[in-house]
Amino acid sequence: MRSTLALPITAVVAIATTALVPTGASAHGTKATPTAIGYGGAVTTVDATATAVGLDVLRRGGNAVDAAVAAAATLGVTEPFSAGIGGGGFFVYYDAKRRTVSTIDGRESGPATMTERTFIDPADGLPYDFPEARVSGLSAGTPGTLATWEAATRKWGSRSLGSLLQPAAAVADRGFAVDATFNQQVTDNLAAFAQFSSTRDLYLPGGAPPAVGSVQRNPDLADTYRLIARKGTGVFYRGAVGADIVRTVQNPPVATDPAQPWAYPIRPGDLRLSDLRNYQVRYPAPTKSDYRGLTVYGMSTPSSGGVAVSEALNILERTKLSQADTIKALHWYAEASALSFADRNRYVGAYTPDSILKKLVSDSWAGQRACQINPSRALTKPVAPGDINATGCSPAAVGGPVEQGQSTTNLTVSDKWGNVVEYTLTIEQTGGNAMVVPGRGFLLNNELTDFNFTGTQGTAPDPNLPGPNKRPRSSMSPTVVLKDGKPFLALGSPGGATIITTVLQILLNRVDLGMTLPQAMAAPRASQRNTAGIQAEPAFHARYGPQLEALGHTFGPDVAELGAATAIEFTRHGGLIATAEPARRGGGAAAVVKPSR
Repeated sequence: MRSTLALPITAVVAIATTALVPTGASAHGTKATPTAIGYGGAVTTVDATATAVGLDVLRRGGNAVDAAVAAAATLGVTEPFSAGIGGGGFFVYYDAKRRTVSTIDGRESGPATMTERTFIDPADGLPYDFPEARVSGLSAGTPGTLATWEAATRKWGSRSLGSLLQPAAAVADRGFAVDATFNQQVTDNLAAFAQFSSTRDLYLPGGAPPAVGSVQRNPDLADTYRLIARKGTGVFYRGAVGADIVRTVQNPPVATDPAQPWAYPIRPGDLRLSDLRNYQVRYPAPTKSDYRGLTVYGMSTPSSGGVAVSEALNILERTKLSQADTIKALHWYAEASALSFADRNRYVGAYTPDSILKKLVSDSWAGQRACQINPSRALTKPVAPGDINATGCSPAAVGGPVEQGQSTTNLTVSDKWGNVVEYTLTIEQTGGNAMVVPGRGFLLNNELTDFNFTGTQGTAPDPNLPGPNKRPRSSMSPTVVLKDGKPFLALGSPGGATIITTVLQILLNRVDLGMTLPQAMAAPRASQRNTAGIQAEPAFHARYGPQLEALGHTFGPDVAELGAATAIEFTRHGGLIATAEPARRGGGAAAVVKPSR
């Protein structure tokens, strides 16, 4: 029998929402400490309230899984446009007692009736425009987040799921102060949110985004959490909440008088209660590769993250980057990223055979791909994928770049026993499919737009076309790195397809370029995803652009920020360095149970 939190929920939340917050500041979105050093366990997320809730669970004897689930549930309140029970994700767990790494695939799945032509307009035979596909019932997959929480707590937790939902429910009831990021995310979704009465009522009070400093409450979500806590996840997957999800997808709650016009018809989807009833999480073996004496574990399919990160690291390992100057290291980083993305796009999908996955993360494959890199001249992008049936340095003749979604969130947790959770969860686009389930308080995902709407690989089969019950390819890359069988580093990030390059660049910074973890986190980022131009933050472009351009690299338009990572480094004698973003997405929050003095 699992115990529950010892104090009344009001006491827990009062502690949780003030633990990291300076006097007079709001819990949500404050410039909380992005780095914390100490012992006894750590939590790092993008949000101060969620971090404080997780930390409180650790301090009251909960383990890393308990704290991760409680923090994730809180992020569903305070970061509702990035994650929540209407979405899915990938959970990586290191068991300190057994020294093993396990994973949970809680990715959303398509309806049983889904076909390769789901995103093809029958009127003209052409793929839907992305906004039309996204803001519709067509894009919503069966959510896997709640099933992930239940599976994790049952397998590895020490608290009941119901008790771990209570602090988040209290935050939803009490509310939190709206910050500039929250306000901007609503503003960016103004037209989409205005199309649905349930979304407009929650996030457009008076027809406008909630003002910075105002209090955002969500009593419907609080009630939903408490209903699940009382009745179990069956009420979501087989009962009243599930029925409301299906009703929302099949009959979108379109406002009769939207404040802003929408350029597309709001199309219904065909998600059914049987799809929710039949949903199951999966427990795939993690990807595994060696890098400079470290063992790197990641997420396998339907995520492409573990495979792509491993392949790129294997390519990078073929040169001594620690002895190279920064520009040479970044040149190799960009080239390895482009090559791994070419292979990911060509070969990786939900049903990629294990034999191909193992080849893609092998040293021999890395040799076949690395032989194309010229140390003094960039490859012309996009590069072709490798020929999976060849043994020499010969690329295949098909393949092309493909992009995917934008927004996600990530958290990293460890406990005093040495267990570690790296968890990336999402509803896909910022704001998901823009539909709040009426009376339930959470947004639905648009995860099915992660499928390719039509073939992208020329005459070769595309591994990421839609299909019945199929899970779309993801780039989520929760990663746990071991040294001599014990944790050295755990990290992950949001950012759609840029997740892969963000995780890869942080590893490059920390392992090869001699940066501390906080420095590796704060360093300017760039992302080469096998596109003609590198996508970069302005600081990266200004600092390194001219020298990389001299090597033949090109840059696309700069972006304000890439990723919003969290990470924990494990030092000698049980020490911890917990790190979040100092600035990106408004800055994250890291905390340890016993801070170093």
